[in-house]
Amino acid sequence: MQLVYTSLVFIFVSFVSFSQGVTVLIDPGHGGSDPGHEATDKNLPPEKDLTLKIALKFGAYLSEKLENVTVLYTRTDDRYPTLDERVEMANAKKVDYFISIHINGSPNSNIKGTESHVHSFTSHASVKLARAFENEFKGRAGRKSRGVKDSDDREHTLQVLKFTQMTSVLVECGFMTNKSEANYLNTSEGQDIIASALFRGMRSHLKEAHKNISFTKKEAETSKDSKSGKDSGKTYSVQIMSSKEWLDTEKGGFKNLKYAVSRTQIAQTGYRYKYFSGSFATRSEAEEYCAEVRKKGFPDSIVVERKN
Repeated sequence: MQLVYTSLVFIFVSFVSFSQGVTVLIDPGHGGSDPGHEATDKNLPPEKDLTLKIALKFGAYLSEKLENVTVLYTRTDDRYPTLDERVEMANAKKVDYFISIHINGSPNSNIKGTESHVHSFTSHASVKLARAFENEFKGRAGRKSRGVKDSDDREHTLQVLKFTQMTSVLVECGFMTNKSEANYLNTSEGQDIIASALFRGMRSHLKEAHKNISFTKKEAETSKDSKSGKDSGKTYSVQIMSSKEWLDTEKGGFKNLKYAVSRTQIAQTGYRYKYFSGSFATRSEAEEYCAEVRKKGFPDSIVVERKN
């Protein structure tokens, strides 16, 4: 009888702890004396600066748009926590998720694309989350995905993945050594798109993995006062065009636009792709940008609502 009672207490305590929410530790790679990879254009900032910007945007999306999620960071400024310190913080605080943000580099400047790394493909939760990130990168974000990789693919281990005791993914948001990708990641629009892709991947994983936790914020918390002149929970973008064939968003007339262009696949046949540029809080801002886009060779551009 004592055994049954003890088991019931354990189940109850576990349920209470689980139902209180999840904690995500976001780790902006490098920092301080460690710049990480550098762009071929020496006028552009190093990896450490971009990982911090993307990480903070990612964390802001989680905090603002999801209920029952606590966001922590290994750094919020230009300092360098050692790899041991990053691992120790994750394990000591018993976080549920550890997401390390990086930007890749290669001697081959033609290589580009995102990657999501796990320690091992036997780490099923980590693999699921990594795949969710990559699906978002190659979907609505319109980036080239190089897929999910583990220590066998890399032929070496990563300390922050090997020794953290929770679901852990290290994300490479692109290549600093690819000129077009480095330029893209150095725009506010590019950083927003990458961060929102991370957010959407994280959100879909959380809802699937923690079905007894509500991550949806109440309407009163997510809506803006209509008297403020801003729309409740809406963002606007400019839809530039549709195409039957895949088009490189970093070539042709797309390069002349103020904001980076993202590509979304909408069908398997016919007009399969749509292209978007810009993200705005109000329709009037989007309309102003749309007029500019039309003058630059995209006369069929329209303003559309988009959800994060």
